[in-house]
Amino acid sequence: MGKTTTGKGAPKTVTRLAKGTSFKGTLRFRESLRVSGSFEGRIESGGFLHIDESAEVRADVEAETVVIAGTVRGDAHARQRLELLPTARVYGNVKAASARISDGVVLEGKCEMIRNANAVDIFAVPANQLRRTIQGVFEGEP
Repeated sequence: MGKTTTGKGAPKTVTRLAKGTSFKGTLRFRESLRVSGSFEGRIESGGFLHIDESAEVRADVEAETVVIAGTVRGDAHARQRLELLPTARVYGNVKAASARISDGVVLEGKCEMIRNANAVDIFAVPANQLRRTIQGVFEGEP
């Protein structure tokens, strides 16, 4: 089953918080969400999140793909791709496997690039580092 996309290659939005709407709480979804209103809380997804230019978000957000054109006060974590459009205002840290930051973006925070966990090659890690990592995992076990 393929994903439906718009003409520009972005996933077609399944759910939308329209301009003028306000929502508080924890929001979880699978497919895609477009926020045009205001949101406060936490957003968690395995899908695509688009924050419109008119949106005001006070939340930590985490999704596979995150596109920000509005204002986000909180951390943004994109497991795959993060795109900050020219009108984006982000007051928090961003983390992504792949990022595109346009001219004009306001970013007050750190930017961290992460590896795709599925692409990590344990044989490329020095043996001493791998040993320390494994020991750290088992230290907490009885």
